[in-house]
Formats: sequence, structure tokens, C-alpha cells
Amino acid sequence: MGEPTTVPVLEVSGATVRFGRETVLDDVAFRMFPGEVHSLMGENGAGKSTLVKAITGALALDAGEIRMSGEVVRIGSPLEAQRLGIRTVYQEIDLLPNLSVAENILLGREPRRFGGIDWRATRRLAREALAGLGLDIDPASLLGTHSVAVQQLVAIARAVSAEARVLILDEPTSSLDADEVAELFRIVRELTERGVAVLFISHFLDQVYELCDRVTVLRAGAVVGEYRTTELLRIDLVEKMLGRSLADQPKRRPADPEQETPVVLEGRDLRRGARTRGVDVEVRETEVVGMAGLLGAGRTELARLLSGVDRPDTGVLVLDGKDARLRGPRRGIALGIAYSSEDRRAEGIVADLTVRENIVLGIQAQRGVLRPMSKARQTELAASWIEALGIRPANPEAIAGTLSGGNQQKVMLARLLALAPRLLVLDEPTRGIDVGAKVEVQNLVGELAENGMSVVFISAELEEVLRVSTRIVVVRDGLAVADVSPDDVSSASLLALVSRSDDGA
Repeated sequence: MGEPTTVPVLEVSGATVRFGRETVLDDVAFRMFPGEVHSLMGENGAGKSTLVKAITGALALDAGEIRMSGEVVRIGSPLEAQRLGIRTVYQEIDLLPNLSVAENILLGREPRRFGGIDWRATRRLAREALAGLGLDIDPASLLGTHSVAVQQLVAIARAVSAEARVLILDEPTSSLDADEVAELFRIVRELTERGVAVLFISHFLDQVYELCDRVTVLRAGAVVGEYRTTELLRIDLVEKMLGRSLADQPKRRPADPEQETPVVLEGRDLRRGARTRGVDVEVRETEVVGMAGLLGAGRTELARLLSGVDRPDTGVLVLDGKDARLRGPRRGIALGIAYSSEDRRAEGIVADLTVRENIVLGIQAQRGVLRPMSKARQTELAASWIEALGIRPANPEAIAGTLSGGNQQKVMLARLLALAPRLLVLDEPTRGIDVGAKVEVQNLVGELAENGMSVVFISAELEEVLRVSTRIVVVRDGLAVADVSPDDVSSASLLALVSRSDDGA
């Protein structure tokens, strides 16, 4: 990519947004050039979402202005942003699975004939939009029959078919495997060749450095700087985001080979459907057992069996040397096993409840409806966990759904930790949260283990598994195929273990 053109396709200057007395954007300057992929980086709460909302017309600026190709524009609504050529593809796909691919791509812009929708023309235009991105998808097929990855590509085709000048991709790779990410990146590069400016928002640093030309760093609502990715080391980027050095970050607690702690939970020949095909696994006291595997390898299915969320078709769970018949998550919690789902939105945070109500939810469920906790006790308990985990804002009455992803994850952890479990099963606890919040969660896992808790830790990021775990179980094709020490493998050799085929290739 050569030097950008003189005039940015999108330029924000002096952007300021206040919520009451709090300034969430402070005199922010930001620009995007045609044909570039730009990343917006910062911790949760740094102001990224607020800036994007201002650009897309979902939030008004208290001060500052926005220019498109050098001309000042007023973006008063998302519809106005779309008319200006600013399109967004969100992490949570906002399409309609019960409609066809063509209907989703042309929704609201369907060609008309004789007073009704011209379906033949609709399918033709949709096919052209897909073909323009090199995609071979039947426009007449039902969107809901396709994978998340394909739906993501359809959302991009919809945005581009509306003549997007600026395309904002919000965490587009969070649910994609490596091949699907590669296909997405191919399409993004094709778009930039047409002159589209792409804003790529992701917590995956590897992907940012692979795809993006420039990065703008926000911290505490202000711009730290704009940098070329080729001129900024990754560790420097992280430290600019955090505002502190990583040199003093706590390291993983090494396992003591001389000390074999008692087994807390053991799974023997666990089977459920096609995804768990006879797994033997054990978790010992004070261990952090990392589960490494590719998407679809069976990690989540195994975690749900270990915590009682799902019941195995065959096999047994042994807790403290005795058969544990976990007939559901309530029984698992009663025995001291708590599970944190990878799907924070559907199975974790109750977005419409307050932080206080979310934190006490598990305890109140254990007590039952006839023994309600007083609000004063709830507030006291919530405040203690807010302080312990550094939840921001530190307001127990804040609506949980308004918090950043990292702080929502902390609220979910607070709910589980309030139950005082012996074994904590964490499925992708750092997915979709920023580097700073990831470090905090990783450090918390280490502290919990040092204080006597056992943890099962699942992550698609192998370097994270290596950094956090005291022992690693490799899951492949529904089987636990290896049990290794993090000290004996590198990220490359661990990748080889998780991706090796059954025939050893």
C-alpha cells in the first residue's frame, strides 16, 4: 500500500462526547484514507465504541466535526451515515436468518415491478454483489441454513452493494476458524483495491498486524497516536494501549513436579454425540488445566460435560473419588463446580439487569425465592466484587448491558466466584475483550489457583493457553489426544498437536 491520498475519505476532528460529568471522548482526531485498512485499538472503555457510534450516527458529538472527502457533514442518524456511504458489519450479525440471502442483501432496496418486488431482479443483483466479492452462494437459499462465517460474508456483501465508501467491521473474526478468517481477509483486500476504506476492530493483535496499514490508539477517551503497523512493535502497541509497561506482569505459576496434588474431578470415557467420543481427563487441586484445540474439536462440549451443563450419553464423572451424577448445572454448582459459557450474551450476562442483580443471581438461585437477600446485603456483596475485580464503572446499579465486554466478563466471573466454587470451568473467558482486560483475567486465574481453586481454561489463542496453564490437554476430533506441560511445548509445537490429522499428517 502506497502513501495515502491527501484528502481522507473520513476525518474526525475535535470529537468530544460527555455523559453527564464524565468525558468519554476528549478532543479526538481520527482519519481514514481510501483503499486503507485502519484499526482502532484501546482497552475496553477507551472510547472506541463511542467514536464508532458518532461516526455511524448513533450518537451525537458534543463538540467537533466530521468530514467526508473534505466536506463537513452532519450525521444525525444511522440512516444518514448509510446515505453517506458509511456501512457497519457488527460482531452480532444483524441479518434475518428466516429470509433468503438475496432478500437480506437487498432488504429495503428491492427492485420493484408492477407495484411489487421484482424477485428475479433481486436475485440477479444479489448474485452480482456476491460474485463481485468472489463468493459462490445461492442467493435464493435461506440465510439461516448457512454457517456464521457465510452469514458474515453476506453482511459484507449487503454493505458493499450499497456503495460503501467506509466499511466498519466490528470483531468480524471472533467466531471464525482459520480458513474462514483467510477468506474474510481476501475480501477485505479486494475492497481496498476498489478504494473502500475499511475500519477493522479486533482484539486479535496477529490479525491487526496481518491486515491493517495503520492503527489509531485510544486511551481513556483520548488519542495516544496514529501509527503504521510496520513501524510499531506489538509490545509497544500493547503498552500504549495500557499506559504502562508489561515488564512487571505476573508470570504463570509453574507446576511443581515433586508435588502431585489430589484429583478433584475426573472424567472417564465421556461420550456425547459426535463431538465427545470417549474422553478421559482429570483436574487436580490448584491446577489450571488449559484445553487446546481447533474450532469444533470438542473443547466446549467437554467443558459442559465436566460442569454438568450437559449429561454424557455414556461415561462417568468422579468427584473426590466418588461417582458424581451431575443432572444439571444446579447440581454442579451445589458440588462446587461453576461454568462460564463462551456465549456471554445468551448464557452469561442478563443485559437488562443491573451489575448488582447479575452478581447476586447465582447466590439468590441457590437460596430460592423464599429466602430473598435484602437489597442492602446485595449491594454490599456486589460492591466487594466490583472492588476486587476492578469492574468499571464502579456502580452496582449500572445496567450490565451498557458495560464494555471486558467488564461484562468480570461481572460474570464475580457471579461465579461469589458461589465460592472449588472448580471453575472457563470457556473462552477473554474472547472479545481488549488486551488489558485479558491480562487482568489471566492474572486472576493464576491468583485463584494459587489460593486453592482448580481451573479449566479454554481459549482458541494457543499463546494464551501456554501463558495461563500449568497443564495442557489437547482436544482433537472429540478426543483428548495429548496431555503436556507448557514447559515442554512451544506455540508452534502446540499448534502442530491440535491440527494434526488422525492419520498423523
